Amino acid sequence: MYARTTTMRIDNQYVDDVVAIVRDELMPMVTRMDGCVGLSLLVDRHHGRSVTTSAWETEEAMRASAERVRESRDRAAQRFGVTPEVREWEIAVLHRAHRAGDGACARVTWTRTAPGNLDAVVQAYRESLMPWWERTAGFCSNSLLIDRREGACASAVVFDSRDAMAHTRDQFTTLREEFAQRMAMEILEVAEFDLALAHLRVPETV
Repeated sequence: MYARTTTMRIDNQYVDDVVAIVRDELMPMVTRMDGCVGLSLLVDRHHGRSVTTSAWETEEAMRASAERVRESRDRAAQRFGVTPEVREWEIAVLHRAHRAGDGACARVTWTRTAPGNLDAVVQAYRESLMPWWERTAGFCSNSLLIDRREGACASAVVFDSRDAMAHTRDQFTTLREEFAQRMAMEILEVAEFDLALAHLRVPETV
């Protein structure tokens, strides 16, 4: 399974406009494309950032959609006067404990390691991080996206509320730093988002 992420940084007063465009225009178009298995949208209302993720059954399906998606993305970017950041990923891990409802939030961690280290990272992620999240109150799901060419990773952990996510912050920081040191990874950024749209139908990988 594969995913394309589009990140936009806009004036925070326009975040609801981005949600409406993705929900009403982009999602109906993308989810009708061959090989698409859904779409999600994360938004940071304070800093004015959005991350739209479309998921695909194969790399070929993702690439075949690129031109039509680009046209829609460019129109939105022009409307808000921004340059979107677009990345393509392999979905290495996806696990749902239960469906995320209204008020769900996500903590996303971007990291980098040597490309040859990625398989070991994925295995350790499954064995040492996921059991901890499973025991955490308010946990909904987690995913790990990887870029095998660059050694980049993006991990998202979804909680059912802001309070649940906040209660994990200190423990998560310690766990994240220990994991990164053990696995020779560089932590690039950690950010927290509201889960504005959650319509991914990606099969479980665990």
